[in-house]
Amino acid sequence: MQPDLLNPAHIATLLQHFRRHSPLVHCMTNDVVQSFTANVLLALGASPAMVIEPEEAVQFSAIADALLVNVGTLTADRAEAMRVAINSAREAGKPWTLDPVAVGGLTFRTDFCRELLILRPAAIRGNASEILALAGMQAGGRGVDTTDTIRAALPAAVALARQSGAVVAVSGEVDHITDGERMLAVPGGDPLMTRVVGTGCALSAVVAASCALPGDRLTNVAAACGIMAQAGSRAVAASQGPGSFIPAFLDALYRLDGEALA
Repeated sequence: MQPDLLNPAHIATLLQHFRRHSPLVHCMTNDVVQSFTANVLLALGASPAMVIEPEEAVQFSAIADALLVNVGTLTADRAEAMRVAINSAREAGKPWTLDPVAVGGLTFRTDFCRELLILRPAAIRGNASEILALAGMQAGGRGVDTTDTIRAALPAAVALARQSGAVVAVSGEVDHITDGERMLAVPGGDPLMTRVVGTGCALSAVVAASCALPGDRLTNVAAACGIMAQAGSRAVAASQGPGSFIPAFLDALYRLDGEALA
C-alpha cells in the first residue's frame, strides 16, 4: 500500500477544531508524562483531565469527549480502571485511543493490550516495534524504544487496523497512518524529540482528542501527527538541547498558526 502525503491544509483545519471545540480528554496515562501531556493539550486549546480511580474513571469517561489509555506504568489496579473506563466510554459513544507502551517485551502489558483490541479502539499510536508486537508479528523493542524500522511495521499496521477497526499510527522519522485501506505519510519533527520524555505519549493524547473532532478519522489522526511534527521542527530551531526544547515546544504548539500551516 503506497502512502499519500498529508495535505498541510488538513493540519490547519484540525488546529482550528482544537481551538474551536476545546475537547475534554480523559488521559489514563503513565506517571512519567502526566504533566507534559496536560500542558501539550492545553497549549493546543484542549482540556485535559487525569482521572484514574475506577469509581471516578467510569463516570468521567462518559463525560469526556475522548479517552486515552496509555500503559506505560501499568499495574493490576490501573488495568481494571482502564477496562471500566473503556466500557463506559463505549456505552456513551466516546472514542478511545490505545498507546501500547513497551508492548512485546513484557507479558502482562502485552496480554492486556491484546485483550483490549476486542473493545474497538478508535485509534492506536505506537512506535514500529510496539505495533509489530501488538499485531503478533514480533516480540517487541528495547523497553520503550523501537528496534524496528517504519517500513518493517507497515504490514503489521495495516493488519492491525483491519483486525481492530482502529486507525493505526506508526511513529518514526516519517509517521505513517492507516485505516487498513488507506495510508497517509507525515514527515517532519526532529530527532531531538526522542531525547526528552513524553513526546510520543503526548502525541497519543493529541491523537485521542483528534478522534473526537469533526472530520475523517484517518485524516484527523494524521493531522494530529502533523501538528506535533510542525511544533517539533519549530522548537528545535529555538532551542539548544533537551532542556530548552520542552518550553520551546509548548510555545510552538501555542503559537501554531492555521493560515500559515495551510
